[in-house]
Amino acid sequence: MTPTPGTPPTGPGRPRRPGPRRLSAAAVAALLLAAVPAGAAMSADAATPKSATGPEGQKLTVSATTGLDPAGEKIRVTGEGYGLKSGIYVALCKDNGANRVPSPCLGGADMSGGSKNSQWIVPPGDPYEGELALPFGPGGTFDVEIEIRSKGDGLDCADVPCSVVTRADHRASGDRTQDVRIPVTFAGQEPGEPGGVGVDVPAGTVSYKPVADFTSAGKPLDLLLHPDSKKLYVGADNLPDTADVDERGLYVLNPEDGKAESWISQAPGPTGEPRASTAARISGPLPGDGVVYHYPLRGVGSAKAGDTAASGVWLAGSTITDIAPGTAPGTVLVAQGAKLSEIVTATGAATRSVTVPGGSRFAADHARGAVWFSDVAAGKLHRVDLVSFTVSDTFDLPGADGMAGFIQTDPATGAVWVGVNRSVLVFDATGTLVKTLIGKDLARDAAFDAESGRAFVVWQDGGDLSDPANDNNGTLTVYDSATFAPAAKDLSLPGNQSQLGAASLAVAPGGATVFVTSPAEGKITRLIRQVSPLVTQAPADRSVKAGEEVALTARAEGTPEPSVRWQVSTDGSQTWRELDGATEPVLTFTAKSAQDGYRYRAEFRNDVGTTRTAPITLTVTEATGGAENGGQNGGATGGDSGGDSSGGSGDTSSGSGSTGGDASTGTSGSGDGGSSAGTSGGASGSSGASGSSGSSAGGAGSTVGGGVGGASGTETTSGGSLAATGLTVISVTLLSAALLGGGLLIHHRARRRTTGLV
Repeated sequence: MTPTPGTPPTGPGRPRRPGPRRLSAAAVAALLLAAVPAGAAMSADAATPKSATGPEGQKLTVSATTGLDPAGEKIRVTGEGYGLKSGIYVALCKDNGANRVPSPCLGGADMSGGSKNSQWIVPPGDPYEGELALPFGPGGTFDVEIEIRSKGDGLDCADVPCSVVTRADHRASGDRTQDVRIPVTFAGQEPGEPGGVGVDVPAGTVSYKPVADFTSAGKPLDLLLHPDSKKLYVGADNLPDTADVDERGLYVLNPEDGKAESWISQAPGPTGEPRASTAARISGPLPGDGVVYHYPLRGVGSAKAGDTAASGVWLAGSTITDIAPGTAPGTVLVAQGAKLSEIVTATGAATRSVTVPGGSRFAADHARGAVWFSDVAAGKLHRVDLVSFTVSDTFDLPGADGMAGFIQTDPATGAVWVGVNRSVLVFDATGTLVKTLIGKDLARDAAFDAESGRAFVVWQDGGDLSDPANDNNGTLTVYDSATFAPAAKDLSLPGNQSQLGAASLAVAPGGATVFVTSPAEGKITRLIRQVSPLVTQAPADRSVKAGEEVALTARAEGTPEPSVRWQVSTDGSQTWRELDGATEPVLTFTAKSAQDGYRYRAEFRNDVGTTRTAPITLTVTEATGGAENGGQNGGATGGDSGGDSSGGSGDTSSGSGSTGGDASTGTSGSGDGGSSAGTSGGASGSSGASGSSGSSAGGAGSTVGGGVGGASGTETTSGGSLAATGLTVISVTLLSAALLGGGLLIHHRARRRTTGLV
């Protein structure tokens, strides 16, 4: 494997010495095509070479840029006008935009002399010439071949924009003057593919933004967003700094503005008499509205919005350490240390019990008939079968003697998430440890959203600022619950530390809204999801005739709704400018010849970031002339085809095939005369005066050889003047024969030109 561009050589490579290089058929074709008149054009298809100009006038050309084979394809890359003072790399790289280093690159730099994916070009006489790198040719030229594929070496062109580039080598890696970029796409990845190119953050980046702090629920300890009533239930304790008010109890809040709709402060104590009670942990929802919850020390109560007091029972035995919904309506699972019982909420009677080897906190997975007990002190994870109500298995739990944070199960996958110190251990439904997630703070709670497949974890700072690991700020992280990859940007939670209680979470279905408690601050923070623009519709390359209407459409989704700005580049994507007033999804304009080769893109912006569509190229060909331009257009066509009968076509004037004519006025002879004169003119190089000038190619046999007598031919084409100077110019007919003889077939299309068009 070769090093990445920008990395100095670390050892000797395989010597490669320059030797005589034979011109390939493609090189011969390039030399021959230099003699083709300006009006000639090759057919435009996926294999048509594309060029770009660099910041110092360098010209880079790539033989093919679209529909490339994702598994690998050879392409030819040529350049001219490069400076002879610094070396360059030629490679396929991620295109990070103007004035940003193209990186990473496929295959790295060719520092061994054997890479097929990149080439290293250096000035003649450079120490690395011959052994590791090729030298520039005259005028800063090069002609190399590289193999590119869509994915490899940290680069995936299906996810990021890619270009064949030149960039300064590792000895001047900060030099952006050598950057020239030509975008490429692979088969199945069309230009303008939805998604877009993120500028400051990747397209579709998800983040969460705090929008409100609710301070109407004392010291919040636990949360539940009711699935039916959509009310936010908060289990709360008393805030120590509000001695005049006892804020313990169960609160019912409006989740939009945080206003308290109900406060259930009373619950039955050991004697059955109501008393002020903390709502320590919420078990689960009741149908329609309301919740079941635990209040210290052994109380199990239930209440809903509008209640003045909770109903409840007081259990025998030790303090309740955890609670969850039971296996039947009207029951709950209760842990009293290592003892797990299922009780009837109306009476407090236990229907069954089991004592596990250790632990005090658990998570129930009713879909799979399991309860998972975490025993962090002993480093064990126990599984209780809910059917037999017995301990069915025990697994090792790394992080023994750590600080227990939480244990939760993912209802979608059955995975068990256990917070221990500054890590979250994820076990699959069989008890196999599959992932360890590391945070900078203490793992305190997790919540899952089945609709989006996301797992949310809140981490709290330790709160002891004498410890260098603490900064008094917590963190919210979001993961893909199947792959465990980050699914949103981490969000800092200033002041959320664990000195006065553990933070908890509630997530709205779909994950658009998240609630996080901060007991130390006595608040609940409401967060909303934001998404940077993601392109859903993008334009593709367009080819039109001058005067035709062009409509380019681009759309994107995001939260908040993104705005759009259209941009244009007139120098092959090296620089861009915004189009005045172009702020709608559809950009319309009338194509002009001067816009041929212009590139366009749409840029979408919102509070989260900026995303652009992939640049598209507008190809503008000149409109086909009518009768009034027959002489001029016919002449261009006739000259280009060496005296084709089309030389006199489309011309309304009459004339003799032998008298010639004046191309500037459009007079001409017959089409047949034009054809014969064009042919003889091309053959003799001197008979441009004869035949039809209804095509400037008629008297213009002069474009390829005549021009002595056909003055109008020299007026509209340059072939006659070149011949008059004694320079030999190969005819297109001979060129075609030469290319065919070399095994190449190039299709020519005559470009019709009208004098005076820009």
